[in-house]
Amino acid sequence: MSNSKTTRERCQSPAPSGVNEGGLESHPWSPFLPDHCRLLMLGSFPPARKRWSMDFFYPNFTNDMWRIVGFCFFGDKNHFVDADRKTFRIESLIPFLHGKGIGLYDTAKVVKRLKNTAADKDLEVVEPTDLRALLHSIPECTDVVTTGEKATDVCCQQLNIAASPAVGTSTAFPFEGRQLRLWRMPSSSRAYPMAVEKKAETYQRVFETIYQPANVPD
Repeated sequence: MSNSKTTRERCQSPAPSGVNEGGLESHPWSPFLPDHCRLLMLGSFPPARKRWSMDFFYPNFTNDMWRIVGFCFFGDKNHFVDADRKTFRIESLIPFLHGKGIGLYDTAKVVKRLKNTAADKDLEVVEPTDLRALLHSIPECTDVVTTGEKATDVCCQQLNIAASPAVGTSTAFPFEGRQLRLWRMPSSSRAYPMAVEKKAETYQRVFETIYQPANVPD
């Protein structure tokens, strides 16, 4: 099994993390793109470093993304949770993502935080991610998930998708001679008013479409 530093991350070079003198913040990570990536999950931008519990995507311990994934695939929202250390089990999570071909990145490379929060509404996108280049680099990808309104808006704009899908639904779009699906999922942030189990039910539609059924590990 290859590790995260040897996967296909060549479409973008690592960006320096942190905030520069103009208040601009660059993305701290390169795209996580396993070989044979089938699903690309796109958020907006990571929270400020002070909110991280690990050095990987969805690092805020109060964000429920990895609880949702644990619930959908293993029937246990705490499957990837290290409760004692208040972090996530990255040593289990990364091999799982490789095995399923799940890629991760965000729709912004450089942002300016308008307020001292992790909310999408307080992010100004200064430099969006080149999503066409990202998708070009993963030719086996069939599905794209956006995990919030801002990510969906950027994705639709870049990929020339006329109408944004409603939350919990998908829309097909053409890309380089193939048909892909864009799924708009509820935000995994606790600020989104929905129980983690209900969010997982919505995400399950995506996973069952691709993996059939989602809750049977490889």
